[in-house]
Amino acid sequence: MLIPSISNETNPLQCVLLGVADQSGSTPKYEEAYDPKSRLHILKGTYPKEQDLIHQLDLMHAALEKHGVEVLRPQIVSNCNQIFSRDIAFVVEDCLFISNILPARDREIDAIRYILDRIPNQNIRTIPEDVHVEGGDVIVHNEFLFVGYYDQPNYADYVTARTNAKAFSYLSEHFPQKKVIGFELNKSNDDPFANTLHLDCCFQPFGNELAIVCPEGFMHREDVAWIENHFGSENLFFTDKQSMFEMQSNLLSVRPDLVISDPSFTAVNKWLKTKGIQIVTVPYDEISKQGGLFRCSTLPLIRKA
Repeated sequence: MLIPSISNETNPLQCVLLGVADQSGSTPKYEEAYDPKSRLHILKGTYPKEQDLIHQLDLMHAALEKHGVEVLRPQIVSNCNQIFSRDIAFVVEDCLFISNILPARDREIDAIRYILDRIPNQNIRTIPEDVHVEGGDVIVHNEFLFVGYYDQPNYADYVTARTNAKAFSYLSEHFPQKKVIGFELNKSNDDPFANTLHLDCCFQPFGNELAIVCPEGFMHREDVAWIENHFGSENLFFTDKQSMFEMQSNLLSVRPDLVISDPSFTAVNKWLKTKGIQIVTVPYDEISKQGGLFRCSTLPLIRKA
């Protein structure tokens, strides 16, 4: 039996679902890609090779196990990109929510049925069809629940708009004891420097009261001001569009004082070290070409309270 338990992004990680790249298929056509960064690399001819993706995920697997984390993997589905496990489900407290994801990705949920079968039915929530939400847009921060969303009339035109305003309302009703804070994000189908795919692509807490934030990822300046006021400017690392493109907020906390990051993120890694956080580096540049990074490829199931 597996009882989900997530109360924040930094408590000691005990059990996590890590994505897989085996049998993920050939390079998709431009119009088949789900995000502008993938589309950019398709056009440039630099879309990642399957063996490189598998290698980097294996390095991540080894790093997690080295630090005492139980690592689960999806079953392999042929011709299916299964790297970004954070999209298909997420955990808040003791509830695992199965996301309403893009219809083309339903097979990814079927691939984790063997894990879902270990979780008691009362701990699993199926989200209503009109509520769109992916795990990258949900950040658990103790008494707060941060939700990234898009609520403009052209919502349906954006393949990159994964979470709607109904998700904010749904989670607010589901967790009345939490302060649910919504942040509206900028979207683009074709420009990876103007698109914020998920909230964790432009914002994430670390340690106890630290955070990395890219103001240009947010649609409304007052949302960034709220973050500055809550965390304090001295506890924030501000990034720019280039850093957001590189996914420099999309790291993974193994515990409050240990974070997995990419070796190329020199400024971010240095700042975290000055705040007393140990950095474990795993090269993830090939994974990044598909529009996600460490947090996107992992779905924490249990963090020790």
